[in-house]
Amino acid sequence: MHEFDDAVLQCFLKNQGQLFPENVASNLEEAEAFLEECLAVVVDSIEDVWKFFEEEGIDVENAQGDEILEADEVFDIGDGRYLIVEG
Repeated sequence: MHEFDDAVLQCFLKNQGQLFPENVASNLEEAEAFLEECLAVVVDSIEDVWKFFEEEGIDVENAQGDEILEADEVFDIGDGRYLIVEG
């Protein structure tokens, strides 16, 4: 089971609209349950975001460098880490 800290949960709550048409969580508890259910991951760098996408076989449509961060599934936590949620 992943442990999602408050920074991760707050980031997801605030930005969930980039991936979902309506909110899937309205508080930290719901956000944590949702992220666990969809097997979201937290990575430590842009390089790790790339590795994740490659390992999962996700097509990144010729994205380069930090363009990968524009993917709807990638949330910038703001402390150098990234949350990846497969919608």
